[in-house]
Amino acid sequence: MSSSSFDTAIRLIDEAHAQDPNRVQSNGEEVPYELVYSNKMSDYLNICDKAASETLRLAIRAQHLRRWEVPRDSYAMNKTGYHMWRTYLKKRQADLAAQICLDSGYSSEEADRVAALVKKENLKNDAETQTLEDVACLVFLDDQFEAFKKEHDEAKVLGILRKTWIKMSPRGHELALNIPMSNRAKELVEKALADD
Repeated sequence: MSSSSFDTAIRLIDEAHAQDPNRVQSNGEEVPYELVYSNKMSDYLNICDKAASETLRLAIRAQHLRRWEVPRDSYAMNKTGYHMWRTYLKKRQADLAAQICLDSGYSSEEADRVAALVKKENLKNDAETQTLEDVACLVFLDDQFEAFKKEHDEAKVLGILRKTWIKMSPRGHELALNIPMSNRAKELVEKALADD
């Protein structure tokens, strides 16, 4: 059962996601991409941890909060620019999520916890942060990998797959290997893991 604060926070997060101008087809209709993404995040969380805390469920739902407002090309299109963009987004999304939590009636401690999860603090030592990372990696493999592999050369794809795999827990690995993929995507995953 969820609290009224949780229901309010989810509604506010989803209202923000619904403003994403980037649209995709989902179930025969055009919808905001970030709304689809956040629902997939929540769906994978339910697979990974049916008893997840409210703070983890909120952090999962807020993972890309208002991300479209800071496009990738607003930073240099190189590795340094990418890392600067990601660092800025983590802090911004965490701050936005924390404010929504406060506005929804959560304590500052609970809001801070959601923010810490969104920023993926203490990844390898915090079980909830690891679950969030697993979920993000699973959604990447399920939702974004097919397009990603078409846009990049094989060496880059294999490198990203290896980096993704390293960040995941054994349970995340198990779930990842069961995601339906094209034959080419499966070949790339197998090659990345064999070379690891």
